[in-house]
Amino acid sequence: MAALKIDMTNTPSLALEIGTLKLKNPLLAASGTCGYGVEIAQVVDLSTLGGIVTKGLYMAARDGCETPRIAETPAGLLNAIGLQGVGIRAFVSNVLPQLRTYDTAVIVNVCGETVEEYAEVSRIASDAPGVHALEVNISCPNVKTGGIAFGTDPAMTHEVVAAVRRVSRLPVIPKLSPNVTDITVFARACEEAGADAISCVNTFLGLAIDVETRKPRLAFGTGGLSGPAIRPLAVRMTFQAARAVKIPIIGIGGIGSASDALEFFIAGARAVQVGTMNFSRPNVYTEIEAGLLDYLKRHQMSDISELTGSIRYP
Repeated sequence: MAALKIDMTNTPSLALEIGTLKLKNPLLAASGTCGYGVEIAQVVDLSTLGGIVTKGLYMAARDGCETPRIAETPAGLLNAIGLQGVGIRAFVSNVLPQLRTYDTAVIVNVCGETVEEYAEVSRIASDAPGVHALEVNISCPNVKTGGIAFGTDPAMTHEVVAAVRRVSRLPVIPKLSPNVTDITVFARACEEAGADAISCVNTFLGLAIDVETRKPRLAFGTGGLSGPAIRPLAVRMTFQAARAVKIPIIGIGGIGSASDALEFFIAGARAVQVGTMNFSRPNVYTEIEAGLLDYLKRHQMSDISELTGSIRYP
C-alpha cells in the first residue's frame, strides 16, 4: 500500500516534550529491534524519527543467549536474545559519535545485574554528549540475573529507579514488564521513585515447542513475545498505567500502522515505540507519521497531545 503524502499546509503538530526530552514526533524505534540505530541508517532516514532507543547496555559487553534466538509465532515473534551488547563504554566511544550526526533523540536502554550497575551505567550514559534520556530496562524476561527480577517486585523497581534518578539529570523512563498481576502498582512505584515517564510494555513471556523434537524452539527455552498478537494487551496496560499516574506513558506493543498507534494515544500514551515491525518494514515510521497527520486533520485537531487519553465510552 502506498504511503500517504504529508500535506504541509496547516499541518498539525506532532512535537512533544517529556521532561527535558524534546521529540519532533512521537515515534520512537524500540530497543533491541534496530540495533543501535546506525545498523538501519541505510534503509531508514534516522532524522525522521522522534527518537531511537538503543539496545540494552550493561557495563561490560555481553554475548547474549545461545542460538536459536528467534522463532516466529502466529501474529508475533518470540525472542531470547539475552541482551547481547557492546557495553556502555564501547557504545559511548564508538557508536554515539555516529548517532550524534542525526537529528533525532538518543535514548539509552540501561541494564544491570545489580542496583549499583544500573546506577553506574546510567551515570556514564548521562555524562556522554548526545544522550537525551535513559530507558531503564527492569523488564527483560530473557536473562538469568537482573532484568525481570527488578521489574516484578515493586520494592526493587522503586530501588532501581531511585538509584538511577540520583545519578542522572536526564529524563528517566523505566520500561515495565507485562508479566505482573497489576501493572498500576509498578507504574506508581516508578513515579514515586522519580521517573519522568514510563515505557509500557516489554515483551510477554512465552514458549514455543518443536513438536517433532519436543524441544523448545529457542535455546533459552522461554522467550519474549512481541508483535501484533500482544497489541490489545499492551493497549489495556497502557490505559491502566495512564490512569494510575500523572507522568507520561510511552506505549509499546505490536504497532505497525497509524491506526495501531492511535489506539495507544487514545488509551493514554503520549508517545509510542515501534518494535517488531522494524524487521519486516523498516520504513513504517513515515507511513505512521503520515497517517497520524491525516487523522488529526480529519478530526480537526491541531496537536497530537489532544488525542492522549481521549477514549470515549458508550
